[in-house]
Amino acid sequence: MANIQAAGRLVSCRGILFDKDGTLLDFMALWGSWAETLTGFVERELETLGAGALFNKSALLGLRLDEANRVIGYDRTGPVAMGTEEEVTALLAGLLYAAGVPWNDAVNRIREFNAAALAELKRRREARPMAGLREFLDACREAGLALAVVTSDVTAEALEHLEWMGLRERFGSVVGRDRVGRGKPGPDMALLACRELGISPAEAVVIGESNADMQMGKRAGVRLTVGLAETEDGAPPGATYLRDADVVVSGYRELSVR
Repeated sequence: MANIQAAGRLVSCRGILFDKDGTLLDFMALWGSWAETLTGFVERELETLGAGALFNKSALLGLRLDEANRVIGYDRTGPVAMGTEEEVTALLAGLLYAAGVPWNDAVNRIREFNAAALAELKRRREARPMAGLREFLDACREAGLALAVVTSDVTAEALEHLEWMGLRERFGSVVGRDRVGRGKPGPDMALLACRELGISPAEAVVIGESNADMQMGKRAGVRLTVGLAETEDGAPPGATYLRDADVVVSGYRELSVR
């Protein structure tokens, strides 16, 4: 057992379950270019169909845009932050369907766009660890903690992203949405990861950047849920969207293991 301290809370645990995007890696560094590429394809397709006005990136996907319509951020309560690839595909296919494209053709077209956007993402390999992550993982290893990744991404892509960052060997279990019957906020990912680590959920801590991560941990019965949040507009970190977190921190330097 080791002790983890976060925002004044000190608990003992045997393992930590990490979300991936926005928790292990910088979300915008990796997925910002993907979102830019994918939505660009959809915009051009809708313009060709004479239905360009249908697409509001902010309202539909929760993307934050600058004055030049470039993606500069995302809503942590939205589909890009918490949704699966299939859910985002369905949202975008709905736009093409509304523009007169048969549903099957709309879905296939969005899948083609997404495949092209993912190919560009793989070419760039812009996975960047969150600030302070490597040092925190070193401390976890020294304390003998078992570590896992629980992500709404598919497992193969999650493994690939960990490899790009040189972190794959740090985790004894990697659970993507394709390995369970129910994704977040259901408990299945956390329960499977704990089984593979050889620990009980009551001996685990969940660290994530969305409230779906917090709800997953609560439903699985973990010892502590830690929300990783950024301070925005001077508000306390996680004051609204991480309502099910036991504690909220703004970065790994606010966590310690001993």
